[in-house]
Amino acid sequence: MKPMLPDDPAPRRAAAPQRAEAPSAFTTRRLTRRRVVFGGTAFFGVSTASTAVYAGAVEPQGLTVTRYAPAPRGWPAARRLSITVIADLHAGGPDMLLMHVRQVVDTANALRSDLIVLLGDYVAWYDFPTERLAPELWSAELARLAAPLGVWAILGNHDWWHHVGVVRRALADAHIPLLENNAVRLGAAGRKFWLAGIGDQLAYPLGHGRFRGVDDLPGTLAQIRTADPVVLLVHEPDIFPRVPARVALTLAGHTHGGQIRLPLVWPLFVPSKFGARYAYGHVVEGGRHIIVSGGLGTSIIPARLGVPPEIVQVRLGA
Repeated sequence: MKPMLPDDPAPRRAAAPQRAEAPSAFTTRRLTRRRVVFGGTAFFGVSTASTAVYAGAVEPQGLTVTRYAPAPRGWPAARRLSITVIADLHAGGPDMLLMHVRQVVDTANALRSDLIVLLGDYVAWYDFPTERLAPELWSAELARLAAPLGVWAILGNHDWWHHVGVVRRALADAHIPLLENNAVRLGAAGRKFWLAGIGDQLAYPLGHGRFRGVDDLPGTLAQIRTADPVVLLVHEPDIFPRVPARVALTLAGHTHGGQIRLPLVWPLFVPSKFGARYAYGHVVEGGRHIIVSGGLGTSIIPARLGVPPEIVQVRLGA
């Protein structure tokens, strides 16, 4: 983990987002993995059985909609755009079964945003046996997503680590285009903007905590040929210090908001070399804006504490 360096610009936390329960939250509470949940939460120092049950069987089943209204200086104030962000679905058992994926899609569509983006990590993967969700099932649900400016996706590290070809085919079957180091220009005349997406930064594990990515930020931004504003999709937020001011807003996932947020301890478990710097929410550095979603599913252990599953909606412009 890398602490904040002296010459790093000090991050500024934006105003707290508006969070609300989804119109019809997940209600199924699964206890079939309680033994695993108790073991995993004990690792994090949780001492009471009630907290373990809540982290493993209650909070992962919730669903909130978190809303942000940033005002990046690179985005024209009068150009309205709404974006629904779905990050880290991790479809599969025990806490993101088909009924839950269907709930995510229904809630996302009900927001009626101009654009829907998917930020990677589509399949659940644990070191212990759990319930798998066939790709054709979760992709059929994602195929129901609809927005006037389309549904666009990038890949995450777990997609690369576990059957990336299967994930690619599943998204293709859902007719959801992938942005992999490329950019598209969207919007009506007078309201154009660029949507750019980069390849994953942790695609190939090299051992000893080292990775080789397939990301090409300079090559992606070089495709932008007009002065229209840019929204950048990344899976891991760690690239943000390299994102130029040309990009109005960066959207990221990957961290799950820490997933298990215990006082004083949780920053140690954020999967980022910057620790808690980009763990969650709206961060402004040097006038540049990033929003990091807490995501939907779980990783490593099927438990959440202090950071419920969320869909993010971002509104740009007045």
